[in-house]
Amino acid sequence: MLSALRKSLKSKPTFTEIRANILAGLTVGIIALPLSMALAIASGVPPQHGLYTAIVAGIVIALTGGSKVNISGPTAAFVVVLLPIVQIYGIGGLLVSGFMAGLILVMMGAGGLGRFVEIVPYPVIVGFTSGIGVVIGTFQIKDFLGLEMATMEGGYLEKLAGIVHALPTISWQETLIGCLTFSILVIWPRF
Repeated sequence: MLSALRKSLKSKPTFTEIRANILAGLTVGIIALPLSMALAIASGVPPQHGLYTAIVAGIVIALTGGSKVNISGPTAAFVVVLLPIVQIYGIGGLLVSGFMAGLILVMMGAGGLGRFVEIVPYPVIVGFTSGIGVVIGTFQIKDFLGLEMATMEGGYLEKLAGIVHALPTISWQETLIGCLTFSILVIWPRF
């Protein structure tokens, strides 16, 4: 317990290293908290649940070891899995599935199964990650364009068809604001 912290303290960090670690922690917090709220919304639950998850997970990871070179925080990969669970079983089902997934991960870690991740081919990892990006990006088109849709239910193709049918309801004001925000936050800093 607290192995990363113990290793850091044994190395007798200088004031400069401590300051750098505090700034790194603040940076991760500034990124992780809004990200956790956004992922909660994308998963179909209120944003405060994302905050709870990020805070509790951060404390648990810090207390159970972690690594001083690893950032542990919310991940967008689970949105694709969690959204249908929330839609079908609600928040109770989400909690049960999260608990079960945690138990499975602890058992796999105790069994030393983490080393088998090395045999997963690189194209599979890239394809999986790209697929998740496409699915999440597609689901955000509704909000980006300000489309008026009653529900976003069904599988991927049904949701995509619903988005296409709702295209005549584009809110040009929201789309313009979204484009300007994207330009300011993503494109402009690269110049």
